Amino acid sequence: MSIVEMRVPTIGESITEVTLSAWLVADGDTVKLDDPICEFESDKATLEFPAEAEGKIIYVASEGDDLEIGALVAKIDTSVSAGASTDTPLADKPSTEKAAPEKSPQPTSGSDHAAGHPSPAAAKDMREKGISADQVQGTGRGGRITQSDVQLATSQATHKVPTDHQPSTPAAPAAPSTPKRQIDPSQRTERVEKMSRMRRTIAKRLVSAKNNTAMLTTFNEVDLSAVMALRKEHQEAFVKKYGIKLGFMSLFAKACAAALMEMPDVNAFIDGTNVVYHDYVDISIAISTPNGLVVPPLRNVESKGYHEIELEIKELAEKARNGNLSLEEMTGGTFTITNGGIFGSMLSTPILNEPQSAILGMHNIIQRPVAVDGEVVIRPMMYLALSYDHRIID
Repeated sequence: MSIVEMRVPTIGESITEVTLSAWLVADGDTVKLDDPICEFESDKATLEFPAEAEGKIIYVASEGDDLEIGALVAKIDTSVSAGASTDTPLADKPSTEKAAPEKSPQPTSGSDHAAGHPSPAAAKDMREKGISADQVQGTGRGGRITQSDVQLATSQATHKVPTDHQPSTPAAPAAPSTPKRQIDPSQRTERVEKMSRMRRTIAKRLVSAKNNTAMLTTFNEVDLSAVMALRKEHQEAFVKKYGIKLGFMSLFAKACAAALMEMPDVNAFIDGTNVVYHDYVDISIAISTPNGLVVPPLRNVESKGYHEIELEIKELAEKARNGNLSLEEMTGGTFTITNGGIFGSMLSTPILNEPQSAILGMHNIIQRPVAVDGEVVIRPMMYLALSYDHRIID
């Protein structure tokens, strides 16, 4: 028997530990070289871990384990080829949760182990919505179930239930493998759940920003009449030319980029007793995901067109919500914009995204009466909040 040890690889300079968020193959499965065997959740992103040899997988770590860089994850018995029968190992497998979705594909190839397995974000949605893997068609790489797949399955189920309570499909059993938790109001129950690595990292960084910076927030209100008129005038031609709508985010990002080039202190950060200035503007855009808030940067916003910004924001948002952002896409940024207005909030004090020195909070646009030239008129108004490090910005 020849054994290859699979250990947590070096992922990035600042990452010393990861969480094994999901196994993509069953204990005892046979895999080929470079087949993804599990997913790691790091401080910044979810990463697939490929097999380093062909053979039979032997679990060492378990889902949910926190593993340091270099820790043993699994072993591969290379004396078992990927074409060999896996009936015996699968029969010995204690958990059927991972093996069940793989009954439909042929187990003769290690390339389809991801089929039927949800990403961590999709798995969370499935638990909350009470959906099992056999009710969802995976469209991700290798048949992986993504969040959009879960949303589609939920939407289809919602439309089917009112008109047809007795589906004719074999997948009719409404009792999913992970049923929705029923709460009995007469029982005072509690439960403990481990925080995700991303949530732990977010918590740590937010507290660090509050404790290690002289953070101050200044509020202003803006009349968006001209901006809304500009969008209305050019929207149709913009969509026709670029295939995407002209949103508020690209307009605010370009305005911020122009201001940051004129005010380099706001685009800088403190490093010990030095101040590091940038001759470019990389604006981090806060994106809400089921796992937490991520802030991937748009690079060189000062030299990008509005359509480039809109397309890049859309791409990053889709990757973020599907858990597909790479470490490179999560690294950097000289300034941050967060839009709480999408949740209906009128005012907030955004927290700095260290080591950056400032963050702009956008909010809900409300039709409000304001005084203009001695008259009361109704205008689309928004409160803007700029939080900044008072050590460098006065």
